[in-house]
Amino acid sequence: MRRLLGRIIHNWPLKLGAIGLATLMYGGLALSQNTQTYPGNVPVRVVNQPPDTVMLVAAPAPVTSIRYFAPSGVPVAASSFVATVDLEGVVPKDGLVSAPIQVTAVDGRIRVLGYDPAISSIPLEPLKRKEVDVQVEHGVVPEGLTIGKTTVDPARAVVSGPESVMARVVAVRADVLIQTSGIDIDQDVPLIPIDNLGNALSPLEVTPGTARVIIAVSSDLQSRTLPVNPIITGTPAAGFEIASVTVEPMVALVAGDADQLAELTQVDTDPIPMTGVSADKVVEVPLALPVGVSAVKDEPITVTIAIRPVTATRTFSAGLDLVGDRGDFEYALSVDRVLLTIGGSTADLDRLSGASLVATLDVAGLKAGVHEVPVTANLPAGTTLVAADPAKVTVTVTDLGPAAPVSPQPSAGG
Repeated sequence: MRRLLGRIIHNWPLKLGAIGLATLMYGGLALSQNTQTYPGNVPVRVVNQPPDTVMLVAAPAPVTSIRYFAPSGVPVAASSFVATVDLEGVVPKDGLVSAPIQVTAVDGRIRVLGYDPAISSIPLEPLKRKEVDVQVEHGVVPEGLTIGKTTVDPARAVVSGPESVMARVVAVRADVLIQTSGIDIDQDVPLIPIDNLGNALSPLEVTPGTARVIIAVSSDLQSRTLPVNPIITGTPAAGFEIASVTVEPMVALVAGDADQLAELTQVDTDPIPMTGVSADKVVEVPLALPVGVSAVKDEPITVTIAIRPVTATRTFSAGLDLVGDRGDFEYALSVDRVLLTIGGSTADLDRLSGASLVATLDVAGLKAGVHEVPVTANLPAGTTLVAADPAKVTVTVTDLGPAAPVSPQPSAGG
């Protein structure tokens, strides 16, 4: 028994190492027999894309080869793997960024050993935005037809997209077609970003994506010259009124269907609000023309509106005061009070008080006799004397002569 046990434990480290090596070789053989390569395309999904950036491709290039280990009998397909590239903290530079791809297995029995490619290069640029004009392109107008003024709403749109493409954007275009039937254009039209040569640009986003285009089309076009009628809305600030309204030019040449023009006696402007205004106003306004009628010359209408304080008159009773009278003359007046009619703004008139008003008669230089002296008044700033009743006062001047000498009083002792 001892001899048998001695043989078993004799050189036991060497024997134990041989057993371990045999086990490792068996496991490697088994593993090599179950290591496989999936050759299909696995799409790569971008996560944590930095804000205000845009990719110039719909998706990065897919993973085309995945080495994996899986027990026999486990089905493997493209859906068995998830490939992502994390862009968190990545700063776009020169329009291209590189980041490692991460591939994981959906089934826990599948172990990913390697894949190709391991790095993804993604065209990534800063996102830029700018507002541009909306241009309407209607092409060639069919013979025998005439188009009126083109109206587009909105007149401007916001374009956003990659920095390199946005640098070439100059406008957005709305394409419409004038039909030979002469039907008016009134439709929502998609907006296309364009460069200075009119070429469409992409990938870009336009907000709003469409614009309303209205074009009057006519086959029986006539023209008439009509007076321009400015439309004033609202009232000026309290205490002010509109003094005058002038228009330049005073007339406008418009064109349209004969029947429509026959009904017009004037052409109105867009409304001009005057609510709360207390100073002169000069504005340029377009004409508010009916559908089917357009201005032959697309020039602005200049309207000048003059504002002035509201004026009124009030009548006050006032006493008379002599100016320039002499002590050796006596002055007798035909009346002792007159009625003063005073003009001015309502605010200035509200501040007047009849008790403080005095009419004046200038009697300086008058000799003895009867005189008709005009009534005047020294009034506060902003007010004027409109009329006095009576306008003249009869003043009788009497010369009192030299004053009589005063006799000295006798003293008590005399």
